[in-house]
Amino acid sequence: MSAILPSRFQHPYEFDKKYDMSSVYFCMEFAIDQALKIYSGGLGFLAGSHMRSAYELKQNKIGIGILWSYGYYDQVRKDDDTLGVQFRRKQYNFLEDTGIKFQITIHGSPVWVKAYFLNPETFGTAPLFLLTTDIPENNHLARSTTHKLYDNNQAAKVAQCMVLGIGGFRLLEELGYTPDVYHINEAHALPIAFQLYEKYRSVDEVKKNLVFTTHTPEEAGNEKHLIHFLEKMTFFGNLSLKEVRDITGVDGELFNHTLVALRLSRIANGVSKLHGEVARNMWASYGGICPIIHITNTQNAMFWADSILEVARRSKDKKLLLERKHELKEKLFEEVVDQTGKLYDPKVLTIVWARRFAYYKRPDLITRDIADLEALLNNKNYPVQIIWAGKPYPLDQQAIDLFNQLVELSKKYEGLAVLTGYELKLSKLLKDGSDIWLNTPIVTREASGTSGMTAAMNGGISLSTDDGWIREFAKHGKNAFVIPVTPPEVDEQERDEADRSAIFKILNNEVLPIYYNKPSDWADIMLQSMDDVHDYFESSRMVDDYYKLLYNATTSKEQSALVQQGLSY
Repeated sequence: MSAILPSRFQHPYEFDKKYDMSSVYFCMEFAIDQALKIYSGGLGFLAGSHMRSAYELKQNKIGIGILWSYGYYDQVRKDDDTLGVQFRRKQYNFLEDTGIKFQITIHGSPVWVKAYFLNPETFGTAPLFLLTTDIPENNHLARSTTHKLYDNNQAAKVAQCMVLGIGGFRLLEELGYTPDVYHINEAHALPIAFQLYEKYRSVDEVKKNLVFTTHTPEEAGNEKHLIHFLEKMTFFGNLSLKEVRDITGVDGELFNHTLVALRLSRIANGVSKLHGEVARNMWASYGGICPIIHITNTQNAMFWADSILEVARRSKDKKLLLERKHELKEKLFEEVVDQTGKLYDPKVLTIVWARRFAYYKRPDLITRDIADLEALLNNKNYPVQIIWAGKPYPLDQQAIDLFNQLVELSKKYEGLAVLTGYELKLSKLLKDGSDIWLNTPIVTREASGTSGMTAAMNGGISLSTDDGWIREFAKHGKNAFVIPVTPPEVDEQERDEADRSAIFKILNNEVLPIYYNKPSDWADIMLQSMDDVHDYFESSRMVDDYYKLLYNATTSKEQSALVQQGLSY
């Protein structure tokens, strides 16, 4: 164990010997608690569960993130009920001022960075440090760097990555803390690799210390910038452009952040078995990358699972299970009527689509044939209620338009509702209250997905395309319902229609008859789903895997063995 924090920041437990290797987890967002609004969606939810389980398993881990003054954004309704974006400065009296303040260079200018501390006992997490530039010592431009998560301005976004990577490295120096492992979760913190190179002057030493998790095959999630632009931003610290090219292998004008992270890390992972395969294929033609294994994403049951449903699961008490689910639906429907004025019935099968609102996730898929939708909603024998929720990126007009289309559609039909304010609290209500958790991403474009895991922990049964984590979890008709994969050669319109048609076929022929006619069988599916998600998709398994498969895989031979063993297919 090579790193010791100053006493006032130390872990409140003795480390389990399996996890005494010191690690630092860098992430742009952490969904720790509803009150701490520094997250946007799935990446933050995942990071929050990681920090909670690291605490529960007594791991020698700390987290470093950014204290976003205005968060991501507050999702509200305009006068016409369409989506509104509101930015409001947040205050947190539970964060501790560390007294640590230092300067880094951004775009050739000195910028002050201040560190705050989230005590592990506050929310039950590994120690978490949050960085901000929004302090009086900086000018307005420098202060604004940590105002909003994922700023749309490219220079501002690069500056944010520099605060996380360079600022995070400098914080560790101020703490006198040299960890065994620097773990960058997505490529946002990549500038730390150049800080490590400045320190060691050896690519091998950088790789010895650095590991990387890639989360998405999506273009927007694998950022690229002109290398001269990054040089002007001082992204590479004090390194010359020639040194940067020499150590990264980038000889052109375009600098791919994910590719460079793969070249400067000892080992990397995708976030599901399928994504591990997709990632290896995606980067196979590029030279010099590290081995890519997989560690499937998970969520923390202690935070997400309803305690009474958990008692029902452990005791296999179907009566308690169904009674409690009814109660949780009533709680969700209080929110529905408060937001929309619609009184939903807890006896009615309730379908929920809720997650980050992105076009490739196809939130509107079930609505694309109005005749089929109306037939579903007007079925008196098997009534259905549908709820949507999720935050589009505030400047993603295509996703915002889609959200607003669903709002307008919901005004025409009693059984449709769209909720705003999708954060941890509403997410928990929706997962507690869902009967069917609808998941419709285009296959291979959802690296993992985790929303269905936490729904399953609370008796919500997934109806999903066969993507991400679902491919490892689902047994059709036993613990979930799976939409068959369409052949890859079909065009986009044909694929979407095949997926939409399959959803209605599964709903009409399987889901609804079981739910209404065979409640005992429905309870069996709920219980099986809850059992199976706890078996492998709870985050204690994931954080154990990170130590076992990523942090402790120190040699090329060990890394290759992990891939060959089929850990990533």
